[in-house]
Amino acid sequence: MKALLTEYRDKKIALYGLGTETERFLSEFGKGISVVGLLDGFREEGEIYGYPVIPLPSAIACGVSLIIAVARPGSCKVIAGRIGAFCRKNNIALYDVRGHNLLENKAVSYDFKHLGGKTRQELYDRIDRADVVSFDLFDTLVMRRVRSYTDLFELMDLRLRERGICIPDFARFRLFAEKELSRDKAPGIKQIYEYVLKKTGGNFISASELAVLEWDIDVSAMLARESMHDTFHKTVSAGKRVVITTDSYYSSEQIKEILTRFDLTGYDEIFVSCEYEISKTQGLFRALRNRYKTQKVLHIGDDEVSDIEKAEAEGMDTYRVFSGEELFGALGGLGMERYIETIADRLKAGMFISHIFNSPFWFDSEERALSVSDAFSVGYLFCAPVITDFVLWMKEETDIQNFKQILFCARDGYLVGRLFRKVSPTTKSIYFLTSRTAAVRAGMENEKDIEHVDKMKYFGMPDEALKARYGIFADQIKDTEQRREILIKAGIQRGNYKKYIEKLGIQDSDIAMFDFVAKGTVQMYLQRLFPQHIRGLYFLQLEPEFMAGKGLDIQPFYLDEEKDTSMIYENYYILETMLSSPYPQTEEFNGDGNPVFAAETRSKTDIRCFERAQKGIVTYFEDYVRILPEEARKGNKRLGELFLSLVNKIQIKDEDFLALKVEDPFFGRMTDIKDLIG
Repeated sequence: MKALLTEYRDKKIALYGLGTETERFLSEFGKGISVVGLLDGFREEGEIYGYPVIPLPSAIACGVSLIIAVARPGSCKVIAGRIGAFCRKNNIALYDVRGHNLLENKAVSYDFKHLGGKTRQELYDRIDRADVVSFDLFDTLVMRRVRSYTDLFELMDLRLRERGICIPDFARFRLFAEKELSRDKAPGIKQIYEYVLKKTGGNFISASELAVLEWDIDVSAMLARESMHDTFHKTVSAGKRVVITTDSYYSSEQIKEILTRFDLTGYDEIFVSCEYEISKTQGLFRALRNRYKTQKVLHIGDDEVSDIEKAEAEGMDTYRVFSGEELFGALGGLGMERYIETIADRLKAGMFISHIFNSPFWFDSEERALSVSDAFSVGYLFCAPVITDFVLWMKEETDIQNFKQILFCARDGYLVGRLFRKVSPTTKSIYFLTSRTAAVRAGMENEKDIEHVDKMKYFGMPDEALKARYGIFADQIKDTEQRREILIKAGIQRGNYKKYIEKLGIQDSDIAMFDFVAKGTVQMYLQRLFPQHIRGLYFLQLEPEFMAGKGLDIQPFYLDEEKDTSMIYENYYILETMLSSPYPQTEEFNGDGNPVFAAETRSKTDIRCFERAQKGIVTYFEDYVRILPEEARKGNKRLGELFLSLVNKIQIKDEDFLALKVEDPFFGRMTDIKDLIG
């Protein structure tokens, strides 16, 4: 920091932050630099510590060349996200109080070789030497599915508005109240909301009700850090005295409830800041030290300042557990920072971080490579975000267009339809047995239809194509009779297929039809079986020019003009494999209108594997719609594509997944998934 201040000694500086850290900074460095004002995310006027509080735009008028964020590392990242674009635009340097350039674009990395983390064994060794082991709670034993805990305040605002309660600038007032009250002592959650209501003039809700609402939202977003959960229980089992030392506005009873919820039991004592009325930086560790004066105390936590520096200042041994956000930042945010804009994006990033960085132990091997170990994680991390956006887009489109019924075409519609039904339970959703093969076999009406299908290249011999596509054996029918046989069989199949359709109770109104990635062949031939108009809702339509002039009504999620700039075209085959039904392909229908299935070519191991991936997708979708109110569920294709593209960059260790094949019997293609992910 001294080198930075020397560099800017003759230039004007602003400090971002009004907390006690700023007071200490001014006491130590204020005389040697030209501080023209203090900045804050809420206050824009007044005076504190002898300096004016100024609005951010005034930094330009004051000629500020450098802004120093005087806050903890995690808070500095939030500040950088808030004012970084402003600083870049106006050529103002932005550093944190430790001298780190907050505007520096970190190179994207997929390993932790550059990060000085400690091994799991080092932690166990320190636990063995300790008499008392103190665990931090948040971001150490448990974490949240949101990007930052301040995102909870925006979720609170959305939930309040659902109830008809509008508190303008609620999220800013909530954070401001916590910061203001924390100057003198560590506040409780009810005290914070009493202050919020005082500053906002009250509303149709009490401080107690607000406190309960935040608690409910917060707890619903929490999850355990499983490897730290195991470490906690090993420590208890080793007979160590175990305590929880946490900065929190929740009471010790609420902290106990969190610990019980995540099976973190067997501890001896809780030190919570709001009940001692002092935070870790204000002396909470002194209370811990006084309680165990003669014993060796180890504190385990994530925050470089409040958990490590402050505990060491009280003579304790420490072990730093990197938070998910720290690990994410150490990898350059995996390239996704520029795509994160809305609360929906921040939730998606938070869900990604809380899953892939749930464990802090990435330093045991020499490679220190980022990896996922199971198909569940492949589904949750890489596939679910873009699938979630697509399903919610479908719901929006069916609502806007007033569709009362939608067909989810097998087999790709198996999972998508299940997700759709969770958010649109009143729409008649039908899992519709079909395939390109079944639709073609029933849809052929003339020679032109056969010629149309023949233009679709089959990767195999003509005899094999005849069998796969039409169910006709070349050695049993003369070449000159093959087309005639196709058309005869098609007439029979149309009748059989219609018998199946009659059993479904489809209404007379227009039909929405889901297909995942297709040219439109299935829809074209199925339309001949339905008197109702069909509108296709596709994830993407391939080669739309191939179906030009066919009279099809298709609305794709991904437009053709996006293909040159979208990463989705490189990876949609992986999505198709993850979405497929665990049941065999429908080839045609018998005389009773019952399906005739193809022989299953996938092994039981294959099916179990992609079902685990599907479970990951379903879990993600349920988490997302549970946490985020409907009005805030905004899609972001670029962010979803980036998540999907990570399947090519992050090491996958699930051998069953790596052994999967992408099948397309209509085209005679069989591709190893390894070849697709690189």
